[in-house]
Amino acid sequence: MNRKHYTSLISSLFGRLASARFPAPVQKLVNFGYVKAMGLDMDEFEDPGSYPTLNALFTRALARPRNVDPDPGVAISPCDAEITDMGTIEKGQAYQIKGMAYDTAGVLGSFCGDEARKLEGGKYANFYLSPRDYHRYHIPFDLKVESVTHIPGKLYPVNLPMLRRRIGLFVENERVVLQAADRMGKRHFIILVGALNVGKMVLGFEPRIRTNGRLGRERHYRYDFPVEMKKGKLFGWFEMGSTIVILSEKDSIEYDMKIGDRVAYGQSIGRLGERKQ
Repeated sequence: MNRKHYTSLISSLFGRLASARFPAPVQKLVNFGYVKAMGLDMDEFEDPGSYPTLNALFTRALARPRNVDPDPGVAISPCDAEITDMGTIEKGQAYQIKGMAYDTAGVLGSFCGDEARKLEGGKYANFYLSPRDYHRYHIPFDLKVESVTHIPGKLYPVNLPMLRRRIGLFVENERVVLQAADRMGKRHFIILVGALNVGKMVLGFEPRIRTNGRLGRERHYRYDFPVEMKKGKLFGWFEMGSTIVILSEKDSIEYDMKIGDRVAYGQSIGRLGERKQ
């Protein structure tokens, strides 16, 4: 029987604590204390004291929807995040941060690894969600999800200090890989990367995905009829901060952001490629 890695055990314990319901006065103190300690901006959300658990505060929904550019050629940020790295996929490699390369085939796992060759010359972008960020994620442009793969793994932190010193962190950590095609048939992978204290990565349209369990084999779910999803649609959330990586086929997208930028869900971040003739 495969055991949990110690990082998963820590994350499970933290998840239980965060999901515990305390008496209302105590819960308010916990919630307001977290907001103050982490510097959360709650202007777009409900009052911190209204959330019944710390986890409910972590996974809070927007109180009002944000505007999303209706132009189908515009890509939007899938989340509130910092861009920790981005660039061109070369020789089958992308970077978790400058100087720290990883194999794209490795991060995609055994079921999708062969698809990595189609990404040569394409773009990658890393979106890091800190513990203070809005933790829900949305579809960045109209697409059809063809498959989902859950890859069990470790749950090392994905903050900047760890990215700088641990090679292949994105390949080691647990992740959920969405294989998708945009409206022009171009290939994209949206990769949800787990991290320490991320008790769960929730995928709203695929309840069979259960994260933060035992180390074991990959589970792959391929759809006979691709799941069509519109830009801006909510498709899940992290239960604490983590990272989203987008790997895209050559000439499928051009970004107009740069490393170190802060982006917000709904913000325009680039344009998709031209339709095939």
